[in-house]
Amino acid sequence: MDNGDIDVGEVRKIQTEQTTQTNKTKKADDPKGSVAGKTRKKARNKSKNEETDEIPFEFNTTAEIDTPSRIIDQIIGQDSAVEIVKKAAKQRRNVLLLGMPGTGKSMLAQGMAELMPAESLEDVLVYPNPFDENNPKVVVVQTYPTGIPPANAKEEELTGQGRKILISAKMRKVVGTGSSSKVLLIIFAILIIGLLALQFFSGPDGGILSGLGSISAEQWEKWAPIIAAVVLGVLILAATWLFTSRLTKGMMSREEMVEPKLIVDNTGRRTAPFVEATGAKAGALFGDVRHDPLQSGGLGTPPHLRVEAGAVHRANKGVLYIDEIGTLGAKSQQDLLTAMQEKKFPITGQSEMSSGALTRTEPVPCDFVLVAAGNVHDLQAMHPALRSRIRGYGYELYLNDTMPDTPENRAKLARFVAQEVKKDGKIPHFTKAAVIEIIHEARKRAGRKHRLSLRLRELGGLVRAAGDLAREEGATVVDVDHVRRAKSFAQTIEQQLAHQLIDIKKEYSVLETKGYEVGRVNGLAVLGDGSSGLVMPIAAEVTPASSKFEGKVIATGKLGEIAKEAVANVSAVIKKYMKKDVASYDIHIQFLQTYEGIEGDSASISVALAVLSAMEGIPVNQNVAMTGSLSVRGEVLPVGGVTAKVEAAIDAGISTVIVPRANVEDIVLPADKLTRIKIIPVQHITDVIEATLKDSKKKNKLIVELKKELGD
Repeated sequence: MDNGDIDVGEVRKIQTEQTTQTNKTKKADDPKGSVAGKTRKKARNKSKNEETDEIPFEFNTTAEIDTPSRIIDQIIGQDSAVEIVKKAAKQRRNVLLLGMPGTGKSMLAQGMAELMPAESLEDVLVYPNPFDENNPKVVVVQTYPTGIPPANAKEEELTGQGRKILISAKMRKVVGTGSSSKVLLIIFAILIIGLLALQFFSGPDGGILSGLGSISAEQWEKWAPIIAAVVLGVLILAATWLFTSRLTKGMMSREEMVEPKLIVDNTGRRTAPFVEATGAKAGALFGDVRHDPLQSGGLGTPPHLRVEAGAVHRANKGVLYIDEIGTLGAKSQQDLLTAMQEKKFPITGQSEMSSGALTRTEPVPCDFVLVAAGNVHDLQAMHPALRSRIRGYGYELYLNDTMPDTPENRAKLARFVAQEVKKDGKIPHFTKAAVIEIIHEARKRAGRKHRLSLRLRELGGLVRAAGDLAREEGATVVDVDHVRRAKSFAQTIEQQLAHQLIDIKKEYSVLETKGYEVGRVNGLAVLGDGSSGLVMPIAAEVTPASSKFEGKVIATGKLGEIAKEAVANVSAVIKKYMKKDVASYDIHIQFLQTYEGIEGDSASISVALAVLSAMEGIPVNQNVAMTGSLSVRGEVLPVGGVTAKVEAAIDAGISTVIVPRANVEDIVLPADKLTRIKIIPVQHITDVIEATLKDSKKKNKLIVELKKELGD
């Protein structure tokens, strides 16, 4: 089981050798010219294309790339999901979308609403119930009874039927209150004129009345104050009446009392409604009746004017989109199921402490298509009946998080960049070289050989960061240098944290990158979503068992369940291949300063090597870091996040990394970084021992014994 080091030029050589050997085997099975042989030949040619950055059309900047206008046509890499959503839109089927964040779930829901017809849109009005004010009546009218008017139609034609009814009711109220207002104005005018006239009445000695001679000075002195008091009193009474009549809404006219409230208004809408209700509480989702503190004495607002429609009602004849469906409470999921089944749902006050709890409307239409979204963990929190309803009357889809690295898909990513620039509207277009750099980043983030990442929301963040940098510098286009610099300052929290942790561990000698030490190994791990790697020192010590009956494996460092099981598997490898009686020893394993916790089995070979080193007393090269899962038979199995882990080793100043042989093609790094690292692929624990332990007689003896056990 000999194994050699791999430099930059040899990283891809393994793939070529494996492909050549596979092709020789397949040629023996496939006669020349057979259908299977031709198919595999096309696949091999396709694989060659995947090694390049070929984009099957020429362009200078993304301004030259046509972008589709429909949302459904803008979705990239989810061809199967798009086809099913198109069927669901046509047949009005519910859909459950699961997948990683940023893979296009909300765009699929919006695209579905865009495909659904808008001719059947309805407006909803609420009227008072003369027999029971707490049970308002619901009236449903078509928004556009004669069909959707053209975009350039008159404003009156663009106004929906519900809004027209409301405007008409308001006009009737104005007409009904106009007569009393006119009378009031006339009274005010007469009184004001009277007051002004008094200014000219100077009594019998002068003024208008002096010529009449019919009023004596004594009479004038007697009646003048009385006349003035009457005029002022009438003015005060009129003002008081006006104030109280306007203040008390409860003392409304009949026209005001019967005025409806428009709770669902689709005026101006040309597509089916799309309502996002992610994280909505019960009131926002199912409607509510507002609290009114003035509930008695005829001063309160009528119950029908306090009714508010919920998302289920506003999504009538359209799409209701709820992401993170697992966070919706059990009662809300039951109510949602009821609304889906009945296609109508009454509105009532959601708080028992509110006066709105007394009010319950007639059922309000809610004939919507549900598009629920989330990740796999949300399935556990979904109400079984709700999921059954979706499965029985719709589709379940798991979205892709990567797509094949082909010229056609690279062209789609180029179109994606053009779409993001157009949507943002504030950043310049990208050059072809800048687009290719974005494709490199998509290849790196995929974490799998010959794949491109479909977590496009995060990739769009890089597009905007590069665009912001170009605009700040006054550049007319975004070039490759802007993208590369954007990657350095637009790092995730995990990446920034990893750099700080590495610096701290190096500063305080927690991380050693020089010399040899017994029982100490530099493992590799990832933080958060796997976008950032971390060097994780592991120390092991073997002591005589504290118990006469059995030894113990004691691991510390906030290990998760899978990590604990991986540590337990190490004892099986030691028993089988080292011929050591583990019952005679206590094995102590410490993940140094892993305050963030450890989960997964990718540190298995690191743990095994640390224990073997401590048990045999053979030093380990500290300038080597490693990752890989270990089976109980000693085989090194592939793991995830290899690119991020290798990057972490480079940043820590380590010159050699050990990775599972199956993961070599998953490493996607720029050439300048690959020149700083030596990659050693391994298939078995013996390969790890040969590459890391210090040369000595003990090491040679150990390898011989292991190979003997393996039958080599």
